[in-house]
Amino acid sequence: MDRPEQQVTGVVIITLPPSDNPSFGKTITAFTLTDDDVLPESLPTRLPDQNLPTTSPPPSPQTHQLGFSFSDNPRKLLGFLGISLFALLLYTSSFSNTFVELRNSNDNDDEKPQSFIFPLYHKMGAADSELKLGRFVDVDKENLLVSIAAAPMRTQNFNKLVAANVALIDPSAATIFPVRGNVYPDGLYFTYMLVGNPRRPYFLDIDTGSDLTWIQCDAPCSSCAKGANPLYKPARGNIITPKDSMCMEVQKNQKPQNCETCQQCDYEIEYADHSSSLGVLARDKLHLVSANGSVTNLDVVFGCAYDQQGILLNTLSKTDGILGLSRAKVSLPSQLASKGIINNVVGHCLATDVASGGYMFLGDDFVPNWGMSWVPMLRSSSIEFYHTQLVKINYGSSSLSLGGKDSNVGRLVFDSGSSYTYFTKQAYDELISSFSEISEVGFIQDASDSTLPICWRAPFPIRSIMDVKKFFKTLTLQFGSKWWIISKKFHIPPEGYLIISNKGNVCMGILDGSNVHDGSTFILGDISLRGQLVVYDNEKQRIGWTESDCGKPTRLKTLPFFEG
Repeated sequence: MDRPEQQVTGVVIITLPPSDNPSFGKTITAFTLTDDDVLPESLPTRLPDQNLPTTSPPPSPQTHQLGFSFSDNPRKLLGFLGISLFALLLYTSSFSNTFVELRNSNDNDDEKPQSFIFPLYHKMGAADSELKLGRFVDVDKENLLVSIAAAPMRTQNFNKLVAANVALIDPSAATIFPVRGNVYPDGLYFTYMLVGNPRRPYFLDIDTGSDLTWIQCDAPCSSCAKGANPLYKPARGNIITPKDSMCMEVQKNQKPQNCETCQQCDYEIEYADHSSSLGVLARDKLHLVSANGSVTNLDVVFGCAYDQQGILLNTLSKTDGILGLSRAKVSLPSQLASKGIINNVVGHCLATDVASGGYMFLGDDFVPNWGMSWVPMLRSSSIEFYHTQLVKINYGSSSLSLGGKDSNVGRLVFDSGSSYTYFTKQAYDELISSFSEISEVGFIQDASDSTLPICWRAPFPIRSIMDVKKFFKTLTLQFGSKWWIISKKFHIPPEGYLIISNKGNVCMGILDGSNVHDGSTFILGDISLRGQLVVYDNEKQRIGWTESDCGKPTRLKTLPFFEG
């Protein structure tokens, strides 16, 4: 007697957990195949110990299902299984890390390091552009103008002006702050810190290209700008000695100097725009309010800067110093991470809206668990900048040469301390040549406009970049692979490299970087970082970005399609 042909009615795919972490549990996906209008009872789709999201339950019996059978065609069955397995593998590879992060984000919340949010403001009336990328240089101790240890110390009164500033910006009043800012004509973004006891506010330019945080200091000060607030006045006990570990870190690349009688740790920083800052290291209380509202007071090391030279004297007219956010051990995020206060993650979001500024955060609470483009950081024992490898640049559909030492690959630095963006000489020249087509529609280069090296007068009145955006193309920076479909891309639209000058001209905010840093590095400055949440994850050694309006930071605990 012939056995009746058996019809396939279902397929079950079981995905085992990784061998190194079996606690993740199994994933079971069930597919039901039928020719009938009524579905059988559904298979269970989750084990009791499974924490990951599951597939949706089958539709109700009233929902009509398209029936089909593989009993007479094994090839169809194998093809269907192959497509299903491929889709499952693609799904798990794309989102498994996200699910683990989402699950882990709810574990041990009480023991988790904190995160801190800072508002960003634009600097009013400072039209000078800045280019930081600071580096420590040898200090000429024989010709030092100031010896902090020998100078008389006095206590300043907490005057009404400072008290008024604290009343306006005291972070204990709110967790998330309003933000304002722009690139031109102000040039930079700054936030504030509350330092000392009693605490006093200091406005600091945020700079991912600088190691050391420093504040203008009355030591006394030999060359300081007026600044936004009274100069920081250290007590004798605040001054760090040369034997302090932080002093050794700052001076590790300097010529060794034996000074048994030295009572202070001197430093000097030179910036890429040829300005400089000279001072001594100090340690004092920093007052931070975390995202959950708790107050953290801790000792941090920063520079007491008493001699500023160059363009710094102009840009310090409305601020008090620089907030160093690099990967160096002496930077503020690294100091906080070493104390277990935060995970070593820095993020900033510079708004494109001229009425806004953006925000900055320390810690990883506000890093999106999805939607980010991530690229690996390049590691260097001597360079603490946030830089990565660049494989291609396009202006519209036209490719630009990378230039530099290796024409096949370039290096790119993310630098919030630079007002504008810098290209290598070859890439810059080819970009300028690509702009020749705008002359055909009536744009004329205006050499009398000194706002930036290249400005054009339009054949019509310009009120905003939106009026001329259609005549320019988007720049696309490509990372990871030259294959478009699998590479990571950073898009710079026309509003990310153009400004409108006070003369009503449109000017290009990408400059020739031949004489900047090593001449072969691309630098992304504030003008091109606007409209992006940029994250520097020092824990996982990666840099990420995603488009954002930079209105206010949010905690995202679930993926959008799992929100109920």
